[in-house]
Amino acid sequence: MKTLYGETNPVKLHPLFPIPVYNIKRELELDTTEEKDIVDIIKEGMGRNDNNSSTENTYIFKTKLKALKQFCEKHIINYVIEIINPEKELDLYITQSWLNITKPGEYHHVHSHPNSIISGVFYISTVEDDYLSFGDPNAKVKEQIKLEQKEYNMWNSISWNVPVDNNILLLFPSWVTHQVKLNPKATTDRVSISFNTFVKGILGSRKDSTELIL
Repeated sequence: MKTLYGETNPVKLHPLFPIPVYNIKRELELDTTEEKDIVDIIKEGMGRNDNNSSTENTYIFKTKLKALKQFCEKHIINYVIEIINPEKELDLYITQSWLNITKPGEYHHVHSHPNSIISGVFYISTVEDDYLSFGDPNAKVKEQIKLEQKEYNMWNSISWNVPVDNNILLLFPSWVTHQVKLNPKATTDRVSISFNTFVKGILGSRKDSTELIL
């Protein structure tokens, strides 16, 4: 921020309790085996959601896309180490995984992922100006007093759009709400893979009577 008139030191802003959204691009393009796997997964059957489609098979990583699953697992481990930073070793593993297709004129409603700790999305095929929109969990509190903003920034927004592209992996806390808004520029199908995770290990503390062994 700018230094205020009459002050010699710059103002400091502290981003208290930020929501981590982990963003990494896979260097390797999809190979022919992975492309075939995706075609086969779609052929197995798609189920219709309110405004998009998802595979009826919600465990696609169990039998398909082995290398892509390993890429996601590697970065889940890194997320745990760098962001959660647990005292005891935790083993987060992928539970359900499914493929989404969003056609032009479609969107994903606001939602979160229950029964999961970290959720992820890997982007197979994106559209122009594509992004995932996240919601501030404190939005209702902040909107008790309505203020008009000249322009939005990370401090005054109740939602924030994270740009995405092909081969991008996003990891984020499963409790944070997110959506895919209708994109008027979309002319092709948007294809992504979503997944949830859970944990094996020891949570909490025996001394504090919060221990849970999973």
